Amino acid sequence: MRDAVTEIVTIRGDLELLTRTAHLLSSVREEFVCAARDLDTWSRPGARQAMAARAGHTQQSQQGQQGQQVHQVRKLLSPAALADEHSRAHLRELVDQGALVRIASAPLPHETIVIDRRLAILAGLDGYGGREYTLTTAPTLVGGVYALFDAAWGTATDLKAFLRGEQPRLDAAGRAVLRALGSGATDEKAARELGMSLRTYRRRVAELLTTLDADSRFQAGIRAGELGLNG
Repeated sequence: MRDAVTEIVTIRGDLELLTRTAHLLSSVREEFVCAARDLDTWSRPGARQAMAARAGHTQQSQQGQQGQQVHQVRKLLSPAALADEHSRAHLRELVDQGALVRIASAPLPHETIVIDRRLAILAGLDGYGGREYTLTTAPTLVGGVYALFDAAWGTATDLKAFLRGEQPRLDAAGRAVLRALGSGATDEKAARELGMSLRTYRRRVAELLTTLDADSRFQAGIRAGELGLNG
């Protein structure tokens, strides 16, 4: 695997990512882990389908004549990955095929793939020319990324439990703040109408963004709607 990626390489675009890593994804020996905000992270059609197919073949992987073990797949996602029934069905299918899927309880520190604890792929910003990715085989970096994944995994909720209703829910005050955000009212006006100090209101807004794994107030409204939390 070291021959494929020399220590640290930065590339741009899903096509180049797939070109660099397709053979690695088809030859996972021990473990494939993936952390992503949603199912579009790894993602434009060609790359996404190929990676999803590779990740879903846990039970279908062929065991060698010498008793080679089927590799393990772990996927860690934010609640935004459950925005529609198609996405939920896809994840249920992965679980049925043997993958372990959990939903994170806090914003993910990185969107990443780690293969056999030897190669880490970090997703960067999307910009002109496509999304930027950093690939590394440096043992210290790969180990650090894997440790962050493992820590987030330990606090996440199993997909089936999450879908049974054990997902983060907003209390009455949180829903009131969410409605205030949707109304377009200024912070001062919203705080006054809700009977909060401006400082308390802004703290509640920050907590709401964290709960919904949102980068902005606008995005919080979208994700709350996707998850049915704004009723």
